[in-house]
Amino acid sequence: MRAVALSVLGNVPDVEDAVQEASMIALRRIGDVRRPESCGAWLRMIVRNVCRAHLRSAGATTPVQDLAALAAEAGPEQVIDRHAMRDWLWRAIDELSPTLRMTVMLRHFSPRTPSYEQIAALCGVPVGTVRSRLSEARGRLAEAMAATADAAHGDALARSRASALEAAETLAAVEQGRFAELAAERWTPHVAYYSGRQRVGDRDFLIRGMVSDLEAGVRQRFVTAVASRDTTIWEMDMVNPPDNPHHCPPAVAWLMSMRNGRMHQLRLFHAG
Repeated sequence: MRAVALSVLGNVPDVEDAVQEASMIALRRIGDVRRPESCGAWLRMIVRNVCRAHLRSAGATTPVQDLAALAAEAGPEQVIDRHAMRDWLWRAIDELSPTLRMTVMLRHFSPRTPSYEQIAALCGVPVGTVRSRLSEARGRLAEAMAATADAAHGDALARSRASALEAAETLAAVEQGRFAELAAERWTPHVAYYSGRQRVGDRDFLIRGMVSDLEAGVRQRFVTAVASRDTTIWEMDMVNPPDNPHHCPPAVAWLMSMRNGRMHQLRLFHAG
């Protein structure tokens, strides 16, 4: 895989990034391989596609597919195999430290994959730290997947679907004037809003911000949710009022750290 990346990109730092990204895509899509002897060609194709995306300066990822979509293109045995692979991968991701897990989820599982620079700003660390975390996470994922190969795996799809329902309920509560009530129920009392490493607000600050956006005619429209054991990402489109179309950026991601099922840290990533 590295040789293919070198042939496309040349001897540049992006080679290691491309190999890491291709490895994650391969892990998520390994159920696509029907014949073991075709695995090498399949891996090379993935690397080439990732490298071309790097050359186009586009952060291309292959999202985790929904079970219903899989069922339309494969038989039940293939659906079960892929579902098991996805849960195995998420079990391994849960074995990572919170900082590594957050970095991996942002880079590989967010539909609007942020750049290394954006991840660095969001997490309050240098870009080099983001690269080193992704490199470390790749090695640890391989170890964790080997260690959990025979273990029972949780239903990752169900966890993300439950989180999607919570996101929809949260947006509905904002519209209905019940946001403060819902926040008190689902957030820890000392929930903190961070910008990078800097804490910039508390629960009341976040509630005021949401209410202020609503009064300005701004709405958030849910797109998707990705959830691990203690990290959740909600992707939202921002719908601005017609008379002020540039009030907010077009999209936002809620990056949440959870404690006992309740949010206790929030970082917002604005896209576009």
